[in-house]
Amino acid sequence: MSPDTPSTDEQDAMAAEWAAALAEAKQPDFPEEMAPVVEQVAPAAFTNFAPTTAAMPSGDINMILDIPVQLTVELGRTRIPIKNILQLAQGSVVELDALAGEPMDVLVNGYLIAQGEVVVVNDKFGIRLTDIVTPSERMRRLSKA
Repeated sequence: MSPDTPSTDEQDAMAAEWAAALAEAKQPDFPEEMAPVVEQVAPAAFTNFAPTTAAMPSGDINMILDIPVQLTVELGRTRIPIKNILQLAQGSVVELDALAGEPMDVLVNGYLIAQGEVVVVNDKFGIRLTDIVTPSERMRRLSKA
């Protein structure tokens, strides 16, 4: 036996220490009287919500009436190269994809909600709504996006 090799008694003592350490590691860190109690738990019950309708009580909608949204009326759109944008000057005309007399889109936060036509009220431009997008159509368009 070499001088670095532990004796049989030392090996037995180390094995006993390891066994005690492993047994201690398997013990919980809290006394037995504080051990967690396993209880039977019933499944959660969820309320069935009624679908939202136009007849919703006004008390529920009052929470959101003061939230500002961005309303945009879009005359039309076009795509032009940057070099043409740099050539624009006062009096330049930019051709849009919408035809004269065609309804304009009314967007709320970027989503189409209606279409209308231009009107002048007290020397200011306005829009008269001619077609409101139905909630089901709005949902269909949102699901495509």
